Amino acid sequence: MLELEVPLSKVRAQVIWAHPRVDSLTATVVGEVVKELNRAGAEVDQLDLYREGFDSSLREADEPDWNNPDKPYSREVILHASRTKAANIVFFVFPVWWFSLPAIMKGYIDRVWNHGLFYGGGRKANIPKIRWIALAGETQEFFAKRDYDRMLQHHLNIGIAGFCGVNDSRVDLLYNALGASVTDAPSHYAQFKDRAREIVRSALA
Repeated sequence: MLELEVPLSKVRAQVIWAHPRVDSLTATVVGEVVKELNRAGAEVDQLDLYREGFDSSLREADEPDWNNPDKPYSREVILHASRTKAANIVFFVFPVWWFSLPAIMKGYIDRVWNHGLFYGGGRKANIPKIRWIALAGETQEFFAKRDYDRMLQHHLNIGIAGFCGVNDSRVDLLYNALGASVTDAPSHYAQFKDRAREIVRSALA
């Protein structure tokens, strides 16, 4: 049941991202992530949840059966689970909405990272590394004052990745995506590209 073994000598990366616009800052960051992975010689599977038309609604066919980790899920879920399990590093790139994941990405987790596939019945994700690249509209000070940064890190690193057996998980917050009080916008947004490349290089080191 989807227990794929991937040799760590070959980097197979999946980049899962969510934003309704292809001209968004999120899409720009994704572009830098993919380019850096390509430069490193990695195989890259890019999952654009919006453009691929992913249905984020969990319906009866994909509702977990807590008593049956071998439940047969929908073909869409099985195909997506196979894609993700073929990777030995997964990058999630997304805007922070309501201090969490966009609904379409949360729906992807709900449906695909499902009981019996990524956890439950003695099964785990079998993904060595996850990197969450989160574009936050507010400043670092705003997030830290209310512990939104720690909340998001705990949710993603422990509540999702750790629960599915992924111990090497890191959240990188790219702050002030809205550019409040920024006087040099080109320089400010160039830093987002720089950080994206740095995150990839560090993850592959």
